[in-house]
Amino acid sequence: MNLNIFQVDAFTESVFKGNPAAVIPLEHWLEDNLMQQIAMENNLSETVFFVKGEEGYHIRWFTPEYEIDLCGHATLAASYIIKNFIEPPIKEIQFTTQKVGQLKTYCNEGVYTLDFPARMPQACEVPEKLLSSLGVSNAVEVLKSRDYFVVLPNEDAVRNLQPDYTLMKELDTIGVIATAKGQSADVVSRCFYPGAGIPEDPVTGSAHCNIVPYWSEKLNTTELNCKQLSPRGGDLQCELNGDRVLLAGKCVLFMEGKVYLDELG
Repeated sequence: MNLNIFQVDAFTESVFKGNPAAVIPLEHWLEDNLMQQIAMENNLSETVFFVKGEEGYHIRWFTPEYEIDLCGHATLAASYIIKNFIEPPIKEIQFTTQKVGQLKTYCNEGVYTLDFPARMPQACEVPEKLLSSLGVSNAVEVLKSRDYFVVLPNEDAVRNLQPDYTLMKELDTIGVIATAKGQSADVVSRCFYPGAGIPEDPVTGSAHCNIVPYWSEKLNTTELNCKQLSPRGGDLQCELNGDRVLLAGKCVLFMEGKVYLDELG
């Protein structure tokens, strides 16, 4: 059994920027441990698998360490592959997930807009090691949804972070989002997931399910131009639509090939 595999740079218009994801279309689901081994072998922040169903596609995402509940850039990458290699006429892609319900992607002239659930971060008890792991003491606010959500005073504070990933791995969380009101964009962020084998994620769609509702309320607007300040960088055009977040971006195909599983029998 051999599988098609694509590597797509998401939330960018050129290769070597944005966030790379491995995309593997399936005719039927593989064993979970096999999908995890493939993700580990790919060693990208996410490998996304999907299977076509009667109404859209069933989708799952794996980091090198474990399956994750939601991933934006890999969903964007999967949408790009469906539109360009599987169903070129499609304009709206329906995704079914195991943990976060229904997702959609709208395809319009090379722009892919994700329709994801909003996740407003909430007040939380601040772990002793959280701010130390970021190397800061001047957080404006600390909240949590799936990830810890640390608001910093300005864009430079986010840009200049030098996290201690060993310390951060000891936190009871998947990830840490650091964000601030921006100068180069409405909102800036950096996102860290060392517990999932991803020290810094280049562009994180799922984090913007938190970022967008928070900053929409603070800045009194439903439309935000967001920038992730990772070394690769990424830009997201975002909108809060009720209890949903719309995340728009482009993709670039970097590589396609085969996964050879014949030796597994």
